[in-house]
Amino acid sequence: MIRGLLGKKMGMTQIFDKDGDVVPVTVVAAGPCTVLGLQDSPQKVKVGFEQIKESRVNKPMLGFFKKTGVAPLRVIKEFESTDNKDYKVGQELKADVFKAGEFVDVRGTSIGKGFQGGMKRWHWMGGPAAHGSMHHRRVGSIGASADPSRTLRGTNMPGHMGARQITAQGLRVMVVDTEKNMILLKGVVPGHKNAYVEIYRSKKKAFKPLDEERKAVVRKVNPMKQSKAKATGKGK
Repeated sequence: MIRGLLGKKMGMTQIFDKDGDVVPVTVVAAGPCTVLGLQDSPQKVKVGFEQIKESRVNKPMLGFFKKTGVAPLRVIKEFESTDNKDYKVGQELKADVFKAGEFVDVRGTSIGKGFQGGMKRWHWMGGPAAHGSMHHRRVGSIGASADPSRTLRGTNMPGHMGARQITAQGLRVMVVDTEKNMILLKGVVPGHKNAYVEIYRSKKKAFKPLDEERKAVVRKVNPMKQSKAKATGKGK
């Protein structure tokens, strides 16, 4: 079984679970992905996503697509697989690879925010807000006196923010729409709207049915505090 699929972030919405609670979800178009190649030892499946014009592909890749007999695709990625016997070149993989209740990790490029100051980039508290202060949103001292008389590497300073690869782990699949090839993930997926993402089946969290009953959390009560409350008449 293949571990993941390519997809596109469509946006966010909210749904209601079986208990009537509001759940914020991200809508992701998971596929259809086309199998472009199979590899053994280690077993991997190469898939492509979203068809494009031939004029958008360079000659080496166009030759590859013609050799495999598949229309040119925009995004190509290899995923781990436990067994390749169920796959063949040209086969389409859809959202039914996942099922409601399991956990996935989604990797994507975060939204670029350009050059930002330290307060936004590193969540600094800032200086005093009074008129007499000359240090509202400034960096402040970054030197290290005569020794080592230089700015240390890794110092939090203003600079480029966002536009880097981020993996959101442990997102739960709430709904799988096989007709529209959409999955609804509980939580936030990195990237802007229509951003391409990689969806991996989680290795850290096991599958849990959505209809599983919640276990009531029993909190321990300090008997000494409870007896004091009764003695003062505050306890019931």
